[in-house]
Amino acid sequence: MKSTLTRGILLASASTLAVTMSACSSDSGASESSVSPDSSSAAPTTEAEESAESTTAEPAGNEPFGAGCTAVPADGEGSFTGMTDDPVATAASNNPVLSTLVQAVTQANLVDALNSAQDITVIAPANPAFEAVPADQLQAVLADQAQLTAILTHHVIEGRLSPDQLAGTHTTLNGDEVTIEGSGEAFTMAQTVTGTPASVICGNVQTANATVYIVDQVLAPAAA
Repeated sequence: MKSTLTRGILLASASTLAVTMSACSSDSGASESSVSPDSSSAAPTTEAEESAESTTAEPAGNEPFGAGCTAVPADGEGSFTGMTDDPVATAASNNPVLSTLVQAVTQANLVDALNSAQDITVIAPANPAFEAVPADQLQAVLADQAQLTAILTHHVIEGRLSPDQLAGTHTTLNGDEVTIEGSGEAFTMAQTVTGTPASVICGNVQTANATVYIVDQVLAPAAA
């Protein structure tokens, strides 16, 4: 009888101890759960991280744009990087996309004038722009020094125009005006030698003294 009573007391004590331990374990889990959200929350973003994110999100504002840029050499003196440290006529002479323009500028004796100018914008006809002009008409212009000079200087504007400044009416080195329409990366000029509006095919190209916008038509001054 005494043995049976003792066994009953031990069993009761063990049961009580198990309940107590279970309760403690439950309290501990609740305590850990209540702390967990705070401990797992993301650490505040540092200024350096915010700056890095901001820089990554910003577009590169001084890069050339346009489908025609793919025709420009990827490296060498005629590349975008190579052109940056040469004055505009020299830079153009290294770029095969502008070889006909360079020939015309040389024939008009404008190389030194363009290279020595400070902060200009050049609307540069690519080779296909000259190819679009009927051959007899092109040869006649190339043979007429005064007309050739007027046409070429009509493509030059004082001051470096960034893409967001390009649209508008600007005075050219020929003393007349050129009107450029558009925004973003799409710009056109209506008055051309062929009558077909010119489009910028590669814009915001930098040289040592000029910002260049390559176009697909030769512009025409009012008197040309």
